[in-house]
Amino acid sequence: MAKQLQNIKAVQQMLDGTHKFQTKKIVGFSDAKDVAIKNQIHLIGSTWEEIDPITGTTYVIEQKDGFRIKKTKNSDVLQSLREELRGFPNCRKDTCTCVKAKRIDEKMRSIHGMCFDCTIEFEHELKKAGTYDAYEQQKIRDNALAWLAAAERDVEMLKVTYTSAQQFITNSEGQKESWSAKMTPEEFDETVQQQFDIFKEKFLNNLNQKETNENN
Repeated sequence: MAKQLQNIKAVQQMLDGTHKFQTKKIVGFSDAKDVAIKNQIHLIGSTWEEIDPITGTTYVIEQKDGFRIKKTKNSDVLQSLREELRGFPNCRKDTCTCVKAKRIDEKMRSIHGMCFDCTIEFEHELKKAGTYDAYEQQKIRDNALAWLAAAERDVEMLKVTYTSAQQFITNSEGQKESWSAKMTPEEFDETVQQQFDIFKEKFLNNLNQKETNENN
């Protein structure tokens, strides 16, 4: 009778999904491999790769003295790229002494791609070679043309803004209000664009005339 009761209990557990044979965890080859990797003893300074089974991200693990460092496989490349973008590409690497950039260094980087000290040294070399005046004229021209190109982009943005219909959300309920365009593309070309074209022509003529006068 007792054995029958045990069999009935076993059947009921199987129906409920709670039988020991149903809940027993079976360690397969891949699980055993993962456990072996995690429990593996590594020498200090050694590195190896692990793949996240959920995201598929590859991580590089480095064994330290008593702990491990985990980082993505491409993190060193990204860090190098960030350092390159924050650096001074035109500085002479053998003589540059800029370790921590100051505000004046940042300003010179945006203009010359060099820190302040390297800029001073570079311009000093140009003056000794007698080529500083030509260099200065070219920088002035480059800056002027860059400003003009930015102004042209602003005019294009104005054209889109003034010749396109706009739609705005006027309240928290999501009601929308449409505004018609302030002028047609033809009207914009006849007024704003035409005035800018006249300004652009005068600007370039004055720039070229100034260079001619300085070269004579």
